[in-house]
Amino acid sequence: MNVAEAAARLDHGLAALGVDLPRARREKLPAYLALLYKWNRAYRLTALKEEQAVGGHLLDSLAILPFVPAAGRLLDVGSGGGAPGIPLAIARPELAVTLLDGNSKKAAFLRQAAIELELANISVHTGRVEQYHPESGFAAIVSRAFAELAEFAALSRHLLAEGGRWLAMKGVWPRGEIARLSGVARVEAVHPLAVPGVEGERHLVVMRPV
Repeated sequence: MNVAEAAARLDHGLAALGVDLPRARREKLPAYLALLYKWNRAYRLTALKEEQAVGGHLLDSLAILPFVPAAGRLLDVGSGGGAPGIPLAIARPELAVTLLDGNSKKAAFLRQAAIELELANISVHTGRVEQYHPESGFAAIVSRAFAELAEFAALSRHLLAEGGRWLAMKGVWPRGEIARLSGVARVEAVHPLAVPGVEGERHLVVMRPV
């Protein structure tokens, strides 16, 4: 991956999103991509081509920043290659981000990325979300391509702190999934997202417990 080219695309995209990051944080974002694609050769962490990575991984993750708590605890369920959790942790160092994935190889990458990028606000848990029982809950639980809304809410309900929200990243407006929530959770808002470099629709579904 050409880090300089990725950085230029990133700067343009951040400006379009209205996201202003200090230089030290901004430089960690393309460094994360370089690490992701280095490991991807052996671990199959992402199917996105490198030329799609700035929009598909970084800007797609950072597009939800206005809806993410400024501080507190956030859980990224099914983190895989680390998006959106790692970009959010880079952008918000005061946010304690837990990356959860059931695949031990992916979890190994997530731990190494946190070490190499010097992200002290990241912790990693290997396992299934329904079997995860930390001492305290999370102010926000985010997922990207993890499961349908009802399953996402049902599996992680025990992890949500009082007053917490689910943040589900979706493509097209998920009308069918919303209709199938059936008392598990209620939708607080559906936010259309304009993500630079990403073709097709993107939406963030914000939910809270019934």
